[in-house]
Amino acid sequence: MASPVSVYNSSALDTHISSTSRESLRMELLADVCLLPGEDRIIDKDIIYICPFSGAVKGKVLITNYRLYFKSSDADVTVTLDVPLGAISRVEKMGGASSRGENSYGLDITCKDMRNLRFALKQEGHSRRDIFDLLFRHAFPLSHGLLLFAYVTQEKYEENGWNVYKPIEEFRRQGLPNNKWRITFINKNYELCDTYPTVLAVPFKSKEEDLRRVAAFRSRGRIPVLSWIHRENQAVIVRCSQPLVGMSGKRNKDDERYLDLIREANDTIKLTIYDARPNVNAVANKATGGGYEGDEYQNAELMFLDIQNIHVMRESLKKLKDIVYPNVEESHWLSSLESTHWLEHVKLVLSGAIQVADKVSSGNSVVVHCSDGWDRTAQLTSLAMLMLDSHYRTLRGFQVLIEKEWISFGHKFASRIGHGDKNHADQDRSPIFVQFIDCVWQMTKQFPTAFEFNERLLLTILDHLYSCRFGTFLYNCESARDQHEVRSKTVSLWSLVNSKMDIYLNPFYTPESGRVLYPVASMRHLELWVTYYIRWNPRIRQQQQSPVEQRYKELLALRDEYLKKLEELQLSDSSPSSRLANSPTPNTSSSTSSPSQQYTHLHTPF
Repeated sequence: MASPVSVYNSSALDTHISSTSRESLRMELLADVCLLPGEDRIIDKDIIYICPFSGAVKGKVLITNYRLYFKSSDADVTVTLDVPLGAISRVEKMGGASSRGENSYGLDITCKDMRNLRFALKQEGHSRRDIFDLLFRHAFPLSHGLLLFAYVTQEKYEENGWNVYKPIEEFRRQGLPNNKWRITFINKNYELCDTYPTVLAVPFKSKEEDLRRVAAFRSRGRIPVLSWIHRENQAVIVRCSQPLVGMSGKRNKDDERYLDLIREANDTIKLTIYDARPNVNAVANKATGGGYEGDEYQNAELMFLDIQNIHVMRESLKKLKDIVYPNVEESHWLSSLESTHWLEHVKLVLSGAIQVADKVSSGNSVVVHCSDGWDRTAQLTSLAMLMLDSHYRTLRGFQVLIEKEWISFGHKFASRIGHGDKNHADQDRSPIFVQFIDCVWQMTKQFPTAFEFNERLLLTILDHLYSCRFGTFLYNCESARDQHEVRSKTVSLWSLVNSKMDIYLNPFYTPESGRVLYPVASMRHLELWVTYYIRWNPRIRQQQQSPVEQRYKELLALRDEYLKKLEELQLSDSSPSSRLANSPTPNTSSSTSSPSQQYTHLHTPF
């Protein structure tokens, strides 16, 4: 008969084994989480993920100072989530202490990248309080006096991505300065305009005092400055903000003369001013002191491009999210997609950029602005430059384009994305940059051989637009980045991209230096970017890899292998011993070719 002591010991051993196995399972579940240098674990917890595709899934959630990571423990269902905390827009409690029903108590998380996450917890002992408080605190660090993860990470890369864009070098590449355009450092301390870069290109004949007087008449002091110049015809793309005309129709002779200097620089007969806004909006802006260039601007013509404002774009993307996540609206897909107006907005942005590019290509200088010149203006100038200049269609050139037209010229990334900020309902938030990348994707679809980079680069850029892992998209303007020492205290996204360039290269790329791209901006030729907007649907994800691209990569690898073997054969053939062995004997016919001659004419079929 077993003694009571032995029974007790056996029970204790079972309990120990049970707890050990549970701990082992927990560690095993989270063992494949590869933490970044500087990333720290905050909490891990048993939890149920309410998966919209697989139903309730048991597993473990890990929260670090960078990510939320979930791994399922069910043997028959494999679900993994890896969500940067920066991608979280809102965290809410689901259900209360009196909630009834299975999995009705937990957390509801809204993400900026088109998905929502729901987690259920046990109701005993306020089990969600700790995880909610910690998640809320680390997802919105700026609202809690904490640092963004970009300042905490200790990642190291061989290349410093902050050196990708150097304004003077980029102006020199374009052939500036010249006898019509000069470089000015009037904004070196951000005194002329606190949202502009320190290096600006302005008409050669303009004086510094002229620039100050023009700045006083342009919204936010954002004066007309050169973005790009056509090397052959010297036509330019100039960007700025709206003139401060107001209800009384104020005039400013300095501003009028300044625009005439831009026109004169390449003898354009009429300077075309593209106002990105709908006409009615531009008129309405007069009530708040803004407006547009009227008839007093002689030798100029004004064109409205009918692109809606940030609030319309935000609501449009919300509607798109409703029809693609978690389930795709199947029964009335086309009418549902049309009702979001997303592709219609994409069409108008592309159409406006085409008009800008076409005008410049035909030798006419243009001025582009919206209200403040940092949203629709950036979309139009950067897309037009992408159409006109093949350099921007290379991997590094595209990085320069984003750094120049978006980051340096003050697109309000912090306000539009809300990095580290809990105020999810802030009316300043808007997917303007996402829309630009969507337009770029549309161009890559219509011109598959014209871009050196592939879709993966565009997806990576948008993922890290939200992640707060890199300093590239932080803050609203260059002066704010200087103030927060972004270049010295954070890592650039381009450091990551350029450390593994191969995965971002387009195998179909064919360089064509002088070609201008004019995409077709009609609804019949535009597509929903499925691999971005619907990528969280597992059925869609399985279809992402293009079989044609995959086969092309295989053929390229095979070609490289053959070329390498060929090179080895040529090297071995050119060695002294090989030459001696292959030297012709006196009775060898002179018409017989040597191996080296044979190899010279050998070509692979690629």
